[in-house]
Amino acid sequence: MISRIPFLAALFALCIAGPAHAADLSVLTAGAFRPVLDALAPSIERTADVHLIITNGTAGELLKRIQDGEAFDVAILPERLAMTLSASGNLAPPLSNVARVGIGVAVPEGAPRPDISTVEQFRQTLLAAPSVAYLDPAAGGSSGVYLSKLFETLGIAQAIAPKAVRVHGGLVGTRLVDGQAALAIHQISELLAVPRIQYVGPLPAAVQNYTVYTAAVSAHVKNLAGAQKLIQALHGKDASALLERKGMEPAAPQ
Repeated sequence: MISRIPFLAALFALCIAGPAHAADLSVLTAGAFRPVLDALAPSIERTADVHLIITNGTAGELLKRIQDGEAFDVAILPERLAMTLSASGNLAPPLSNVARVGIGVAVPEGAPRPDISTVEQFRQTLLAAPSVAYLDPAAGGSSGVYLSKLFETLGIAQAIAPKAVRVHGGLVGTRLVDGQAALAIHQISELLAVPRIQYVGPLPAAVQNYTVYTAAVSAHVKNLAGAQKLIQALHGKDASALLERKGMEPAAPQ
């Protein structure tokens, strides 16, 4: 007679172990897309049966980390950076554009709203502000790199330099809360992510700069099925509605 004890022991072990844990999915994301990903994370984890491990940085920081061999499954990066990393073999094709965002202006909560309706009014607002916070271009943040060039184009780079509050990374709008700056310029989604500040509006259309964000799978992905489900979710209806609430918009079809 065959003993049932080994079978019963195995069954008991399975019962006390409980359900299998969701597989980890490591995501590297540019800072502007982090609020969107954080908000979508619970539904993505539930439907895709994954556990998201999300870390963010400026575009320059992420470029270095990926080139240095950091392990990850999915990266959400500015389109040009994603194309560069795809060409070098760090990201696997295809690339998938998921959103785009413009640059906006904010001031401290309760402060008078400056006029930025035209390029000249925006220029005058910059000159009148006692301090201006924006991403440090040396850190590689896309908005900081663009703004440093824009200040030169507007002929105010020398006037801005002594009152610039250059932020190495993170949310520029926090400098309004802690009193370090009177004006903050950053991607709209990141300004809207900061409580107790007043969002003024986007840059004038003639000088606006949009960053397109692209999702791609690592060339050394460990959880391919989870990565594909995540990217698919970023194109869903829930993601589209959330993007608008967070100051972004779905990317144009590729």
